[in-house]
Amino acid sequence: MIFALLIAALGLLGVYAFAVRPRLLRWGATDDEVTGPYPGADIIPGGTRGGTMAVTIDAPPSAVWPWLAQMGVDRGIWYTWDYWRPWGLRSADRIHPEWQDIWVGYRMPSTPNCSTWWEVAALEPERFLGLRMSVDLRGRRFDPKKTPPRFYTDSLWAFLLEPLAGDRTRLVVSGYWAFRPKWLQGIVGFLFIEPSTWIMQTRQFGGLKRRAERETRHPSITARPSFLPVTR
Repeated sequence: MIFALLIAALGLLGVYAFAVRPRLLRWGATDDEVTGPYPGADIIPGGTRGGTMAVTIDAPPSAVWPWLAQMGVDRGIWYTWDYWRPWGLRSADRIHPEWQDIWVGYRMPSTPNCSTWWEVAALEPERFLGLRMSVDLRGRRFDPKKTPPRFYTDSLWAFLLEPLAGDRTRLVVSGYWAFRPKWLQGIVGFLFIEPSTWIMQTRQFGGLKRRAERETRHPSITARPSFLPVTR
């Protein structure tokens, strides 16, 4: 009985590794989007590129960008599975002009107490947003400009907006990841990061697409702020 269960488990693992996982890592993306260059490679020292996922949104980049700019638990949240979070908050359903002012170094909290956050590491309004999180394996922040701790994870979660004909946007999400100890990176990625990222990212795609397309058809505010780089 135990032997049969082991064989079944290995079979399922093989199906996931060779049939399911390759699709998750490039969900919705074209060959060029997967293999072509992607911004942000210089931000994470020793980082490797992760999966690449993409979606087409029937709205111009100028209509998608405000939703990205206002992300963060203390603001618009992430437009994904909100109720998976223990605090039960819901993502914003409209654009908030007061949340649009972001800059390199700006922190988008990932918890209500702001103990961890995604920091804006790269910013080109209506074109590219790179969010970085640097924590040790106890979940404590460290300064990536200084010598990192012995064991850590340092990652870039990035959003590339490509304009398409007909006032549409191709949103390509990818990033880079460094993990120490390095030998454990593949195991953690395979078992936890890759499947959870797919679950959250595909849901976020749906949330962003629905909001941006609706806002394009029925704007909720009469005037939008100017999305120009902010120097701080």
